[in-house]
Amino acid sequence: MRKGTALVVGATGITGGNLASYLVASGWTVYGLSRRATEQSGVIPVAADLLDKSATETALAGLPITHVFYCTWIRRDNEKANVEANSQMMRNLFAGLESAPVEHASLVTGTKQYLGSFEAYGSGRIETPFRESEPRVPGDNFYYALEDELFAAAERQGFAWNVHRPHTVIGYARGNAMNMGTTLAVYASICKETGQPFIYPGSQIQWNALTDMTDALVLARQMEWAATTPGAANQAFNTVNGDVFRWRRMWQEIGEYFGLAVQGPEASDDPETMQPLETQMAGAASTWREMADKYDLVEPDVDKLASWWHTDADLGRDQECVNDTTKCRDFGFDHFRETRGAFFDLFDRLRAEKLIP
Repeated sequence: MRKGTALVVGATGITGGNLASYLVASGWTVYGLSRRATEQSGVIPVAADLLDKSATETALAGLPITHVFYCTWIRRDNEKANVEANSQMMRNLFAGLESAPVEHASLVTGTKQYLGSFEAYGSGRIETPFRESEPRVPGDNFYYALEDELFAAAERQGFAWNVHRPHTVIGYARGNAMNMGTTLAVYASICKETGQPFIYPGSQIQWNALTDMTDALVLARQMEWAATTPGAANQAFNTVNGDVFRWRRMWQEIGEYFGLAVQGPEASDDPETMQPLETQMAGAASTWREMADKYDLVEPDVDKLASWWHTDADLGRDQECVNDTTKCRDFGFDHFRETRGAFFDLFDRLRAEKLIP
């Protein structure tokens, strides 16, 4: 496999950070782009705000990038604004790479491709398992806007592309806005400290339905494979671990890992009966600061570790969410990861890094 010079856009996030480390270990030259330059072993930092076209062009000038891995997004107050801001970021990026020898670009989106945007979540009602051939759900969706920007840049600048659609990525990252694994570890640690039960915050449907998730390393492997396999070019691929589970079992197993009593949802799908983490953890900031001091943790700000809103959105869905991986297997990618093991490995690392007690 020929290694290239990679630009990982969003190199400090859960997807980009794990991808950058994986590519370095695989022998790539890796530049990591983020708003603020951060140190990561083997990654050459590039600092730029993608909303600033001039600053982006200056930061990227002269870089010999052959492969772009786009793993970032920005959240605004509504989906129309999400579309505008995220489209501008991608346009500015490829404008800054017009003179670079780009051969391939990868875009990471996700299962909102099938579920609809945050504002219209679940509006599509597409039958599971979700397949890459499904039509777009009506309405604004910044994933679709990013795809269209990617396709336009690929046609204009003559490179190949892939789109990757993971479902709830599990992996190590700090300060990430969509990080269920770390959020659940922080929540469980607070429950342990305060003597509270480990209360499932979501819906009966999610508690009982089949679902799947994506380990960050599975995603990294698929992205490298697709970017370097000619027969896989210009395709979208679902990206999940390959197993399925029900939260009613997984919640119990996570509770057992932390030594907690587990409480499931009320026997009703009335949203009024749910106990979202944003409500349960309303006073968590001061509790976590005390825990950080007591256990000598490296991050005393709980908001830099946990994303209550995102986990609530995932666990509060009122429909099943399972992704079909037949297409990527037919194209030759068959890497597998047990989701339970992915959670436990993450929890072990968070303890080793002194991010949780």
